[in-house]
Amino acid sequence: MTRPANRSLGLSDRRSDGAQAQSRGGATAADRWLLSTMMAALPRCGFAAMLWDGTTLGEQTGLRVVFRDRAALWQVARNPLVQFGDLYSAGRIEVEGDLVALLERLYRAITAGRRGRRSAWWWLWQDQRPRAGSLTGARENIHHHYNLGNDFYRLWLDDEAMQYTCAYYPTPGMTLAAAQRAKMDHVCRKVRLAPGETFVDVGCGWGGLMFHAWDRFGAIGTGINATTEQVAELRAEIARRGLDGTLQVIEADFREMPGQYDKLLSIGTLEHAGPDQLAEVVQAHANAMKPGALGVIHFIGHVGARDTEFFIRNYIFPGGWIPSLAQALGAMERCGLEVLDVENLRRHYALTLDCWGERFDRNWERIHALDPVRFDERFRRIWRTYLWSCAEVFRGKDVQLNLFQVTVSKGNVGNRYPMSRSFLYGPA
Repeated sequence: MTRPANRSLGLSDRRSDGAQAQSRGGATAADRWLLSTMMAALPRCGFAAMLWDGTTLGEQTGLRVVFRDRAALWQVARNPLVQFGDLYSAGRIEVEGDLVALLERLYRAITAGRRGRRSAWWWLWQDQRPRAGSLTGARENIHHHYNLGNDFYRLWLDDEAMQYTCAYYPTPGMTLAAAQRAKMDHVCRKVRLAPGETFVDVGCGWGGLMFHAWDRFGAIGTGINATTEQVAELRAEIARRGLDGTLQVIEADFREMPGQYDKLLSIGTLEHAGPDQLAEVVQAHANAMKPGALGVIHFIGHVGARDTEFFIRNYIFPGGWIPSLAQALGAMERCGLEVLDVENLRRHYALTLDCWGERFDRNWERIHALDPVRFDERFRRIWRTYLWSCAEVFRGKDVQLNLFQVTVSKGNVGNRYPMSRSFLYGPA
């Protein structure tokens, strides 16, 4: 798959009438000094920055960040990771040119600036705000993101299984739907899913993986989902397919999974646990596995411990936290899980996010029409920033985020698991 060719902002990304109301008076010497300091911390950034009075610094490449007022400039300086996305979403910072290209260059410049330690200003790119860790808080956080309506997600996720997790692109040029099928096949084969076996799908979404595992492998799935609307739609779809009594979904937090299963598939749930809940969440995964069971735990992770960007925590995944691979593996081992294999699908997530971003942009008018008040211009800016900036983070040469698939067993599987990955790539 190639990246979308047309990523221009469109008319609605241009400055609004309200945004044209610039701060009165020219920029002060302090304003210009601050802008100069910020741009010096972004070496070879490939874009320019302009103040409300026309003062411009940076490279003239057709990409420009425009600060519409003095407060916006100083707010960004105080906490860039929080405020850039916030103020862009509010229309107080404008982006002239291709937003995706600007984000790509911004992340490259941030990485270079951090690596070179060119400015003490970089310590501001950290945020230590607390996260909700209780079951009640976790449910509220999940509802904030996933209760945006099934119709909303249907307009930009894949058209078949509605998978809201990283797809898998084993061959170039695959469609999003084909890549999501390949992902589901990949994880099922990793756990050697077989006819008649039971498995738990932790954070099952709309049930695409459960249906795929039944249709393709004859395995009997139980989904765990804390989002009421998704649960209702999935139960209706199970009934429509005549699978009542075979497949089921339980509305529960993934720390409250009942029973034990032959296999476990946890696709994109670990990052919803806060740092104080990682051990508890992994233990719940282990508890859901029968002795000798195999599982795949698929999650966004860091290499090395670092904090999670606040913009995503605040607007997209409240309460979320991205663990390091070492933290996750340590928690798994302490819960009695043997780590059999680790695969990093980072670049696959960049391609997935490209597809989501392109589909979101293409279908924006239809999304807006679902609820013009809820899905307004501020919402659009927040989600565009989220989707396209995450694509650049996963694509980055200097990696900031990764996508790990960890295959585990509950206890030693001995000779029952293949000694190479060749079984994943041959005929089923």
